[in-house]
Amino acid sequence: MAADTEEGHYFVREIEKNDGCTLKVKQCYLGDVGCVVWDAAIVLAKYLETKHFYDPSSGVNLWAGRRVLELGAGTGAVGLMAATLGAQVTVTDLEELQTLLRRNIQDNQALISCGSITAKVLKWGEDVSEFIPPLHYVLMADCIYYEQSIIPLVESLKLLCGPDTCIICCYEQRTEGINPQVERQFFELLQQNFSWEEILSDKQDSEFNSPDIHILHIRRKA
Repeated sequence: MAADTEEGHYFVREIEKNDGCTLKVKQCYLGDVGCVVWDAAIVLAKYLETKHFYDPSSGVNLWAGRRVLELGAGTGAVGLMAATLGAQVTVTDLEELQTLLRRNIQDNQALISCGSITAKVLKWGEDVSEFIPPLHYVLMADCIYYEQSIIPLVESLKLLCGPDTCIICCYEQRTEGINPQVERQFFELLQQNFSWEEILSDKQDSEFNSPDIHILHIRRKA
């Protein structure tokens, strides 16, 4: 279901940043999986501002000026965090999620000073020429979900990523139903062209992490 534009159809998820500012991300009471902020999106958003990436006290900011694309952005929470840290972000999802994405960008614009963010339609497996040259980072939170989307998702990653692109993938490991099979299929396809490392919990945000939520850094094989 498309994101409804009426105020009464929204509820807000707040994400407090380390600098004390708060992202206010609208979700929809009614809609598909893209209309809510999933736990994996919170874990990934908070990981982006860990000291490895962003530490103003020591002058570290690996996001400043970086070209970043979020796949399956949904509410745009992860991309919004990256933009507030100085990245040049494009959040992408299907046409029916664009209203919600644009609303959340508008509502959080005051927190974005050095970075930028824009919302665009991207259907996995289709033309990505609009987003080339290769990106510095591709972000994805809980995109390993639908069986029918796995092949086009991996195809999009192959098209979007150059040798220096880092994909940061965060997903909740689910054990019920078809989910384990979907995850297995994704990683079997992925390993044909990519390698990855898992980020241990001590490198993640100290509060926003969970044993069943995994963060991977994925890169093209040489």
